[in-house]
Amino acid sequence: MSRPANGGRWRFWLGAAAVFLLLLWLLNDILLPFVVGMVVAYFLDPVVARLQRLGLSRPMSTTVVTIVAVLLAVGIAMAILPPLFGQVQALIVKAPEYVVKVAMRIQPVVEPLLEKLGLPPLSVQDLQSEAAQWAGKVFAVAGGIASQVAQRGVAIINLLGLLFITPVVTFYMLRDWEKVLAAIDSGLPLDHADTIRKLARESNAAIAGYVRGQALVCLCLGSIYAIGLSLVGLQFGLVIGLIAGAISFIPFVGTFVGAVMALGMALAQFPPEWIGVAKVAAVFIFGQAMEGNVLSPKLVGDRVGLHPVWIMFALLAGGSLFGFVGILIAVPTAAVIGVIVRHLLGRYRESTIYRGDNSG
Repeated sequence: MSRPANGGRWRFWLGAAAVFLLLLWLLNDILLPFVVGMVVAYFLDPVVARLQRLGLSRPMSTTVVTIVAVLLAVGIAMAILPPLFGQVQALIVKAPEYVVKVAMRIQPVVEPLLEKLGLPPLSVQDLQSEAAQWAGKVFAVAGGIASQVAQRGVAIINLLGLLFITPVVTFYMLRDWEKVLAAIDSGLPLDHADTIRKLARESNAAIAGYVRGQALVCLCLGSIYAIGLSLVGLQFGLVIGLIAGAISFIPFVGTFVGAVMALGMALAQFPPEWIGVAKVAAVFIFGQAMEGNVLSPKLVGDRVGLHPVWIMFALLAGGSLFGFVGILIAVPTAAVIGVIVRHLLGRYRESTIYRGDNSG
């Protein structure tokens, strides 16, 4: 009698998972403010819990944290976004000029190598033409996106949702966080509740260890790069530093992209005074030293168990399947899958399939 019941249970959970994924795919266009609100609530819940331990009620703690978070977000946006957008626009406009300058700097070094490899010589005029076409394409894409945002109701809904719905979702999720967890806990299958709770605790530790920790690492690196590059006098140092910090959650990519952009800009700006190029390189060396020796060990640690290749695959798969929403939930989902896989491997090693029928 147990096999039909187990078979029926598996069919039920597989069907529920299929329905959930289908709804996620169908509602992908309007889920962004809700997913962002839940992500923000997850990040802020420890702060609310800390205030509760200090004597504040859950609603009062939630109100204080939400108001402070909104004010900080608005203040940071007003301080950073105007100069950031100005630098981005100027960088796109001047990109062809900088590409030509960099090409002229490296041409004496690259030409002998190209000749040995039998490749055509480096043409500065062709590079300038390509860079100009690239800049035009960037402006065209930006204009197309703006046009779609203006024409598509869903995009406008998402924009308004991020501005107005996300804080509301964050507030209610924070206020009712314990109730939501209790409701989920009460609905667990009774005979597997302990195992699911154990996996949930391990998943939460992995998610908190990586997502919260890596977010702080990205914030610190973005600040180090943006402030450092601006102090050494690199043009567009603010935007390059923030880009490098923002994509540092993708292993190795943030540092590589940021270093290439910054050093390329330094080669176009500073020579024949090479000390400026050395200062830019020193900023990234300092940032990497801080990340490897202080930030990642202290904020993320080695207990997370998420391999960089698995993280990159999860980000690409999530973005491909569900867009930006998929990117937001990719790493938490990867952490949960990793915990479940390790649990199943442990069960497998304890089974007769692995140990054999005569293992005793």
